Amino acid sequence: MNIRKGLITDLPQVLNLVKELAAYEKAPNEVAVTIAEMERDGFGENPVFRFFVAETDGKIVGISLYYIKYSTWKGKCIFLEDIIVTETQRKSGIGKKLFDEVVKVAKEMNARRMEWQVLEWNEPAIKFYEKVNSNFDGEWVNCKLVEKQIQEYFK
Repeated sequence: MNIRKGLITDLPQVLNLVKELAAYEKAPNEVAVTIAEMERDGFGENPVFRFFVAETDGKIVGISLYYIKYSTWKGKCIFLEDIIVTETQRKSGIGKKLFDEVVKVAKEMNARRMEWQVLEWNEPAIKFYEKVNSNFDGEWVNCKLVEKQIQEYFK
């Protein structure tokens, strides 16, 4: 098993893993992103995300996707959007290795914080984050506008 930086040619397999995660999270029809969008957004003129892949025998079995964010209080931070490991490879240490790579990036760039979210029912993920000594923040409430709300906001 090899962990490496993601390449544009990895995106079809990456999107398949994203769809697998959506099914696991009981939202299989919520994936709207396309490979063309991922190519533009990850490898275009102004990339907005980066990722690592876990590869076994030429097949991508896991990813960690992150982006740089900026805190008005702390400065540079990293947001870990997802760690995805294909179901047959879970509990094999791949997720930890992918997590470690993002922590290395955070350390190298002197990030003041690394953040992520986990669904409250995802016990395996919560147990993993407990093992790596994460802080669970009960103070902040997640808020969002979905695409339709954004489009209709000024109507």
